[in-house]
Amino acid sequence: MVLKNIVFIVVYGSVLQGLFPLPASLQTRTAEWPQIIGTEAGLYGIDGKGSVAALWTDGTVRAIKRTKDYWALLSDQGIVVSQDLRTWEGRNQGLPVKVIKVYNQGKKSTINQVQDIKDLEIHPGNPAIMVCAVKEGVFLSRNAGRSWEHIGMPPYKTNGIKAVAVANLPDLTVFLSHSVYGVYYLNPDTPNAKWIEVNTGLENLETTGNPDEVSDIAVVLPDSEEAEGNLPRIFASQTFRRQLYELDWKQKRFRTIWADPDQSDGLGTVDALDAGRETLRFVQDGGVFELPYSTIPKQMSLPKEAEYPMPRQREDLLKFIQDIPVNVGLKPSCVFLGEHSFYPDAEPITLSELWLLNTTDPHTPAAGREGIYLPVNRALSQETLKPYTDLISWQGLNMVVVDMKDDYGRLRFTPQNQHITAMGRVFRPIDLDAFLQSMKARNIYTVARIVVFKDPEVAKKQGGRFAVWDSRTHSPWLGYYDSRQKKQAPDARAEDPLVTILPADDPDYEILRTFYDERWVDPYSEEVWEYIAAIAQELHERGFDEIQFDYIRFPTDGVNLGDAQYRWKDPGMDMDSAIISFLRHIRSRVDAPLSIDIYGANGWYRTGARTGQEVELLAPYVDVICPMYYPSHFEQHFLAQNPPQLRPYRIYYQGTQRAKRISRGQVIIRPYIQAFYLNVSYDRKYYNQDYIRREVEGVRNGGNGGFTYWNNLGRYDDIPLMPSVARP
Repeated sequence: MVLKNIVFIVVYGSVLQGLFPLPASLQTRTAEWPQIIGTEAGLYGIDGKGSVAALWTDGTVRAIKRTKDYWALLSDQGIVVSQDLRTWEGRNQGLPVKVIKVYNQGKKSTINQVQDIKDLEIHPGNPAIMVCAVKEGVFLSRNAGRSWEHIGMPPYKTNGIKAVAVANLPDLTVFLSHSVYGVYYLNPDTPNAKWIEVNTGLENLETTGNPDEVSDIAVVLPDSEEAEGNLPRIFASQTFRRQLYELDWKQKRFRTIWADPDQSDGLGTVDALDAGRETLRFVQDGGVFELPYSTIPKQMSLPKEAEYPMPRQREDLLKFIQDIPVNVGLKPSCVFLGEHSFYPDAEPITLSELWLLNTTDPHTPAAGREGIYLPVNRALSQETLKPYTDLISWQGLNMVVVDMKDDYGRLRFTPQNQHITAMGRVFRPIDLDAFLQSMKARNIYTVARIVVFKDPEVAKKQGGRFAVWDSRTHSPWLGYYDSRQKKQAPDARAEDPLVTILPADDPDYEILRTFYDERWVDPYSEEVWEYIAAIAQELHERGFDEIQFDYIRFPTDGVNLGDAQYRWKDPGMDMDSAIISFLRHIRSRVDAPLSIDIYGANGWYRTGARTGQEVELLAPYVDVICPMYYPSHFEQHFLAQNPPQLRPYRIYYQGTQRAKRISRGQVIIRPYIQAFYLNVSYDRKYYNQDYIRREVEGVRNGGNGGFTYWNNLGRYDDIPLMPSVARP
């Protein structure tokens, strides 16, 4: 299977064409290739006769910027610059590096790449000033990218920057938007400058105090910079709402300048703001639109909804974009249309995030699968399996997920590869061939669940060689939490090796160090990767349709997380690069659809905090992402506004939509449905068949990529009969 590549190429024009004469080299290139197309295979120019020329093919283009002096590409190779669209120069000095580990036939090597750049913007009045963002924060260049300085980020506990911008207001001002915490600005030339929040006026995520994610920020230069107080205008859009804002810089608040009056179909995205001379263009689900500046009220009072100006839909641009794959042979993710290339007397047009124009799920056998998690013990015989095949038939389902390497690191099949047997432990294996034959006879899609880095069996191999290590005890790490309880006899718990009694300040109490029932192997270990790859490869070769990885993350629980040491970590690696390196290794070995299970919060926000599970970064390497949007696991007031009974629907509908948009539509979003009761306040009041029904309806209305019922015990008595939908 060819390694998937993310494509979110952004090509921006500039209001600078009306302010500065272009150098001869840029004028020549623009006339030679009036249309420039960005794809995952590089940058291509189209001349006036429709002929295509490759301009840069060293990687995936993610953004293209044109100024009066140069062209700049934001790519998977970092930032590259050219004056003539022929000769390119990397400009990444000072940007952080991501280290990818490669393991091939027992030999290890590393690949150094510029850390994934979330956004790149150029000062609209000064091409020497660039600003970009990576997960570590924001970087500023004052010499067109030849060197970069880190200007920090707000004191977040998570990564998640989406967009940046830069302007003079009148001091040099840098903006950023964060997935969770909203918009901040910084004056980098001010001594001891700090990031300042500016979120007033933005629509909040319901039941929270946080603004919903701002997708893009655009700067429009004033008609005359000499006019007193005539500052640039700042516009913003949101990722999960069809709304546009303008920032009142004096009042430090946003005002809504447009909101789609028909938002009955739920979430929508407005992104890729293109600031033209007379109009603000943008892309939203299924279309390209423009809003003339002349229609936006100049007063900063909040207009009524009925007074919002209505954007114009650009059907001509939409058709042009839709015809590009036919003419070029490559799917565009952005386009640049030079002067007069589209219609007479037109200014340059730039459009990006073109995945929004076609939000249908990728074509893969994994799409549209609805099924159950089957505890492997229920598959040991036809008698114990029959109730589940009956359930699948009765519900009209078409998929089963079953453990082949369980939560305790045990192999639940008999491997043919002796390396697998030597590394792991076979425990009560099912008759794999008979099971798969039975499933295929019923036309049931089969998914092999493999628990990856939570593995007590491998963690104890070779004296803990593969285990996450405890830097304090110099032994395999084990997370624990402390609890206080009444004193017991000194030997009351002496036979429990997992609990240690420690003295407390209060003489009537003891602190019990209670250990989690989890033992972890090192996610940086290439030998662990090879073990998992061998399991996945054999399971697919023996008949499983899909391989699913659970616990593909770092440990998150324990007051002693700071003691966890990763001895297989190569210099420069971090959580993201460990997970990416692992998935790259799997892709090189396994020719099957791959799915991964992630925390619900990691599918909701653009962050991989604590786990390394960042959807935006992992989507290029997998086919399916399975967020666990269990309502019981969110804060109990989250999305519990009236009527509170609809909370499960809201969580699964919005969650499905959000993960799909964060991944830019590259993967199937197939959430796990909570089909179990947890003793928390919301479940105590509302858990019943309608709770589960609403979860399913939320997924189907949010994308219909499929779902999996989860009950660890295999008890599915609460599942309501849900009408079937069209499936493969």
